[in-house]
Amino acid sequence: MKIAIGSDHAGFVLKEQLKTFLGKMDIETVDAGTGSEESVDYPDYGSEVARAVSAGRVARGILICGSGIGMSIVANKFPGVRAALCRDAETAVLSRQHNDSNILVLAGRQTGSDEAEAILQAWLDTAFEGGRHQRRLDKIKALEVDSERNPGGL
Repeated sequence: MKIAIGSDHAGFVLKEQLKTFLGKMDIETVDAGTGSEESVDYPDYGSEVARAVSAGRVARGILICGSGIGMSIVANKFPGVRAALCRDAETAVLSRQHNDSNILVLAGRQTGSDEAEAILQAWLDTAFEGGRHQRRLDKIKALEVDSERNPGGL
């Protein structure tokens, strides 16, 4: 499995730790940046990872910013991306089982490295359940198409 990973300055240290963690599992990572703790704009890095997932160039992605909120907003702008901000392993499991999340978003300022590894491991180990959940994902996909055709809504 190939995973793209990216962060802003607030997620840089955790990103580097998770790259090492993934490497120990022989999971190939593509680092979309940033390369330091110097202040940067999170959309620049979130969009790179989300674009790679959306285009199918990588199987999944990981994004990290200070709160995780900004990266979540950016990533979910891309077709086929289902980015989930997870603050614990249970949420990570549910994001995979029910939503087939393909980008894990973490809060770099609020998640320690041990907790982040546990969240990531749970996310990697959990499969999508399908069934009634697939019907819901199909509706989300239809919304993506409809919003392009009918951007006015009501």
